[in-house]
Amino acid sequence: MSEKNTSWFHCGHCGSLFQSSPGAVDGRLCTSCGRNPSLGIEPPPANDAAPALTPTENSGERGKRLGKKRKRSYFMVKIVLGWSVLVLAIIYGARWQWGEQPDDSEKPVSQVSAKAVVPEEDVILMDEAGPLCNQTFSGFLAAGTPEQQNQFVLSPITTAARMARFFSLNPLVVIDPQKIALSKHAALHLPGRRAIETCWSYAEGGHLDAVFMEENGEWLLDWDHYVRFSEYPWPLFLAGSGPEQAGFRLLARERLAEERKNADTISIVFYPPRFGSNTEMGVKSPEFLIKRDTKNGRLLDAAFKLEKAGKRVFDVNLPSATPEGFIRVRVKVRRVEEAGERRYELEDVIACHWYSHDAPGVEIPEQPLKPDSSPPASPPTDQPPETNAETPAPPAE
Repeated sequence: MSEKNTSWFHCGHCGSLFQSSPGAVDGRLCTSCGRNPSLGIEPPPANDAAPALTPTENSGERGKRLGKKRKRSYFMVKIVLGWSVLVLAIIYGARWQWGEQPDDSEKPVSQVSAKAVVPEEDVILMDEAGPLCNQTFSGFLAAGTPEQQNQFVLSPITTAARMARFFSLNPLVVIDPQKIALSKHAALHLPGRRAIETCWSYAEGGHLDAVFMEENGEWLLDWDHYVRFSEYPWPLFLAGSGPEQAGFRLLARERLAEERKNADTISIVFYPPRFGSNTEMGVKSPEFLIKRDTKNGRLLDAAFKLEKAGKRVFDVNLPSATPEGFIRVRVKVRRVEEAGERRYELEDVIACHWYSHDAPGVEIPEQPLKPDSSPPASPPTDQPPETNAETPAPPAE
């Protein structure tokens, strides 16, 4: 083949240069790979097929176009995922608003459903008063002295004297408002009062109960409930110091409840609570024996039955922060010293709660009618009859 009858050609498959006659292309084959050098004549295998290019589009432009499509697809996916996460966060955050806990899927359906049902008027009350209670509590905790705290408490004029007497015998506990968190809350239906009960936790592992009541258009802290106010420190009173009679906020426990359930007296011991803790308490009192058929006995008996049923006074929709088997009480106790002996008398059970409200919190059952029968036999001479509300100074339990 002479040089005039041959030309150089480029193979579109292997990229080699070869010489061939410039005639018909159908019979021209690459001398290196043996294939037709034209890409338009021999179709690629089916598994290697690629999208066709437009006449004005080369492979570089096609790559850029596909890259832009991928970026737009990734961008849309990110937007969709972002909105999904945001919606879920809003829903979950709303369930925790004002301390509402998510439902526990392991609880029986009946309990979960009952807990989720909140009366509409309670929801409206908490939405309306919740921010105001937060402001009150933050201001109270940030105040550095009892005088400054007084502006945030219920009935500040009459409370000021009790605050001064209380802090003369007890240290002022300082809590950083930035380190507390609201854990639970609920509307509190006190007779004639609008109130909200809240539970808080703080960094040191402590727990706070705070009740807010509406007074003259303001939501103020029930200070007596918050500090567990007693007119005199319970341990000093038991030791013979202070007034002979005083009012106290205490925890009560029934002794030998099952063994004595048929006895005509109920055996009670009292403990002073510790501020900031739901489980720690001070030393117990001597035993108090109270006749079941008296007003105090019926009230205590009803309160313990309510506690055993897992319910709370005034039907407040919050779990009890009191240890199992204990109830909160406001009582008046008298210390009597005669002939060198000291004993204590339970004069009155004011209420079975610590709120600054004199409603008892439970319905006092009617005094049971005694069946007609012959008078009971006299007790043995070596066992004196039990009195209604007296106890000797501390016996060993």
